[in-house]
Amino acid sequence: MVNLEKIREAMALRYEEDQSRVFIEVEAATLDEALADAAIQLDVPTRDIDYEVLQKGTNSFLSFNKRNWIIRAYEIQKKRKKKAQAAAGGAGDGSAIDLGPVIEDKNGDAFVFCAPDGVYLKVMPPVGNGTRATLRDAMERIRERGITNVSEEKIAPIVKDAAGKHVRIAPFTHNPGQDALMAVDITDQEMKAWLYVTPPGPNGADLSVDVIVAFLKNNRVLAGIDETRIQDFVDRPVYKQNYLVAEGIKPQDGADAHILYNFETDRSKIRLRETASGNVDFKELNLVQNVVEGQPLAQKVLAERGKAGKTVTGKYLEAKNGKDIPLPVGKNTRVAEDGLTIVAETNGQVIMLNNKINVEPILTIEGDVSLKTGNIMFLGTVYISGNVEDGFSVKASGNIEVKGTVGKSELDAEGDIVVSQGVAGKGEGYIRSGKSIWAKFIENTRVEAGEFVIVSDGIINSQVSANRKILCQGKRAAIIGGNLSAAEEIHAKTLGSYGGASETVLSVGFDPRSKERLDILLSNKQTAERELEDVQLNFNTLMNQKKQKKDLPEDKEIALKKLGERQYILQTELEEIDGEIKQIQTYLNTLKTRGKVSASVKVFAGVKIVIRDVTEEVRTDCKATTFYLENGLIRYGKYQGADEDMKRVPSGYSAN
Repeated sequence: MVNLEKIREAMALRYEEDQSRVFIEVEAATLDEALADAAIQLDVPTRDIDYEVLQKGTNSFLSFNKRNWIIRAYEIQKKRKKKAQAAAGGAGDGSAIDLGPVIEDKNGDAFVFCAPDGVYLKVMPPVGNGTRATLRDAMERIRERGITNVSEEKIAPIVKDAAGKHVRIAPFTHNPGQDALMAVDITDQEMKAWLYVTPPGPNGADLSVDVIVAFLKNNRVLAGIDETRIQDFVDRPVYKQNYLVAEGIKPQDGADAHILYNFETDRSKIRLRETASGNVDFKELNLVQNVVEGQPLAQKVLAERGKAGKTVTGKYLEAKNGKDIPLPVGKNTRVAEDGLTIVAETNGQVIMLNNKINVEPILTIEGDVSLKTGNIMFLGTVYISGNVEDGFSVKASGNIEVKGTVGKSELDAEGDIVVSQGVAGKGEGYIRSGKSIWAKFIENTRVEAGEFVIVSDGIINSQVSANRKILCQGKRAAIIGGNLSAAEEIHAKTLGSYGGASETVLSVGFDPRSKERLDILLSNKQTAERELEDVQLNFNTLMNQKKQKKDLPEDKEIALKKLGERQYILQTELEEIDGEIKQIQTYLNTLKTRGKVSASVKVFAGVKIVIRDVTEEVRTDCKATTFYLENGLIRYGKYQGADEDMKRVPSGYSAN
């Protein structure tokens, strides 16, 4: 049966894979060209690429509106993991190497600053692979300022230390009237402040950071002052030009609330998957997005508060708060306790409908299950208006209803399966139901039902088992060929065929699944007993050798130990098998159902009737007969007629 836990694990795995993928979108005239282009961009072979078709191209020369192929491509998850591990191999432990931030190379430099109390020298150290400032560099900067009373011996230690601090190197005759002059210009609606400076005259002092900042504040520039830029100005003055020294803080409107969806909201996207051989499996389109009860479907990200701004003059600039939005709660969904998460209230398919999240417990396929739809796996009930074509599968945790026919396909449901037309399995079809199966006919198909198999026309050359009854109830209700077993009853109009061309075996009076399990256990027991006999023989031979020689070579000691371990395992397995066999045999012997096989019209010679452990082969044709077990013999009785179960319809209701 469909295992919900396995589906959950598969869904979780796919979600993790999708979250970690790096996508690129490629457009080309053909699909092959698009894949080749994607391989170049991703730097991987074409065989290592998985992709989704966003737009199918038109390649025919008859097309008036030719369209290119557009695909979203990404590297196959397993390939990418191996590549990442190989790239990290140099770390020794398989972990990635953190290279840290990139450091920009910068040469050292020397700066001269003339203050009222003296001349100062600042030597900056290099950064990264930059070169150090030299004594010659420092002396050139000093001479450029017209200072001649400084010796190389005095500044050599300062250059060597390169501490990045101002060090007094000479006195300075200060003339305040020759100091640099400043002006400030406020522009862009008071969002920028510019400093205009004239150079100092002879014996005029340079401007310090503190002086400039004080001047700006005294001239209405109160916010957004960039002291880093001011320090750069002090080191490398820019005279007679506007120099940006302050910028206002722009208000930032808060982001609007939005929804993060845990599923694909665009149902038109096809997610093709690549097989292990490198081919695209067009049967696995993954169009249905299954969810389970309680699964988070979407989360709301709250609206953000706006961040106020400020002009350089200190004026407050108001920002707008983000807008709120309602949660898109639709049918079969609810809001979790946190008030922000939308979760599913039932198993089914998650879809967006009228901008709301809905979970549909019934999946409707308009038309056939074919290459257009791919295989179907659904956590709910599946309704198919057309046929299920050869080679495709439909699996559901609820019911499956097919209005057309089912071919060489697989149907698997935890509930009922209804096929309005019939099943032609061509020897490879397989239908399994946790409850009952209805069909017009069943031909060359393997069928398993938890309760009833009800057919109107007949069952031909099929293997059918039902935990309760197999009922053929139409005008041409015949069972021809095959092996059928049911716990309570097998009923049809005719059983077998003229001349017994197809062997027909009908078994009742036991639980088919328990009987099948019993047969498997008996076969396993026989195999284990044969192996145990061989193991014990070899074990005893080595033990006798050890007793005689008092010692064995190392390889034989190892073999003896392994034989002893295997002997213990086989004996334990046989004990468990015997226990389960006794349990099933006790259960089968205590079944109250007697079992019967009925034919309202005719039973052909050659039909084999098995009731519990008694077998009877019909020797001559007989009419309107019911077979039952009495005193250890199968009796040919008068036809007993149909019971109320013959009127049973899907969902357990009775029809008039």
